[in-house]
Amino acid sequence: MLQHALSHPPAELAITVITVEEQISGWYGLLRRAKNPREHARVYQRLTDTVSALADVQILSFTEAAIARFHQLEALKLNVGKMDLRIAATVLEHGGILVTRNTRDFERVPGLMLENWAA
Repeated sequence: MLQHALSHPPAELAITVITVEEQISGWYGLLRRAKNPREHARVYQRLTDTVSALADVQILSFTEAAIARFHQLEALKLNVGKMDLRIAATVLEHGGILVTRNTRDFERVPGLMLENWAA
């Protein structure tokens, strides 16, 4: 997966703000559950590393148009989780290609182009 990313100019790559939210929320959850200074330090370092890495990546916003697209997709009852639908709506509104290992869920979204770089 990393090789695929490195083969593209940075300007061609982006991450959705929904994915950023999931990453940050995950680290916050681990911080709340950390039981000792060593765990806290490890999780804070991973959070630091995540924020530093994200600082160099274009972030696609969940715009009003993407929110409207999300509601349209939600109405289709695609059996796809809300966060995944938000990601799909964001990618569709920005005219991108979603890179994911979760092709099983995302392939249910009409018009969404997918690539699985882990395959």
